[in-house]
Amino acid sequence: IEQIVTVNQMFEVLPFDGIDGNALAYNRENALGGVITAGVGTDLATAQSGQAKQAATFTQTTSTLTKIIGDAEVDNLIQATRSSDGNDQEAVQVASKAKEVGRTYQRLLITGNSATEATEFDGLDTLTAAGQTITGGADVRAYSFALLDELISLVIDKDGQVDYFAANDREIRNHHRLLRALGGATPSDTVELPSGNEVPAYRGTPLFRNDYIPTTQQVSAVTGASNGENLQSIVFAGTLDDGSRTHGIAGLTAANESGIQVVPVGEKEDADETITRIRWYCSLANFSQLGLAKANSIFGFEQDV
Repeated sequence: IEQIVTVNQMFEVLPFDGIDGNALAYNRENALGGVITAGVGTDLATAQSGQAKQAATFTQTTSTLTKIIGDAEVDNLIQATRSSDGNDQEAVQVASKAKEVGRTYQRLLITGNSATEATEFDGLDTLTAAGQTITGGADVRAYSFALLDELISLVIDKDGQVDYFAANDREIRNHHRLLRALGGATPSDTVELPSGNEVPAYRGTPLFRNDYIPTTQQVSAVTGASNGENLQSIVFAGTLDDGSRTHGIAGLTAANESGIQVVPVGEKEDADETITRIRWYCSLANFSQLGLAKANSIFGFEQDV
């Protein structure tokens, strides 16, 4: 019976892309190729400092696979004598390791930071560009529809289409508080996921509860902070890649060994134990910086209306 559970509705719709090699390199536009307006007989090499001849430039970005890995080691005596009750001990340990591999990926999806831990991949908090970040500075900002509008304005890589919002349960509760203040939700305020589950929506965009988003973001000098208001959260908005590797985010995995792998290792040399290795070669790519935005320093007041 599972007792360790963290809600992450966003993971259901996250696309994954299998790659060859241990990294994926992609080029983002830096400057467009130059053009000019010209009359008959204009010398393109000299007109307007040769702007018509200027080439486009790009910035290369690389997303590198890492491994999330662990060994399930089961004593053979335990396996032989305690698997008669319908709970295969080896299967239980393998399933537990696989669950932790998945949970680790979901945690890194939000807070991964290769600058502080070299073996991690960068998560949404790290991948969001400075120009795509809304911050309250020394002041906190309450969760509001206006805040979501600001995030929508920043996500423009799909011609203004936004595929998701993501927030911790605390902000989801405050979203519903705002809806109650308006008289309640309407059918346009919810979205049905492929699984059949419904999630709240704003302007037609699903708002996913993701409790891997921390509510412990520290703000050094919060104006008027009290009752724990110095513990802030983050709200994300963005797009999902459509397979073209040009939009928003996508999970990455090894093409030849996609997903979580369960590999029998065999008998342990110095003990009467059997080893099974659980691993996932994985990462996260944010192809377009204009497909990801976040709002920092969010505190939503939780009292009912």
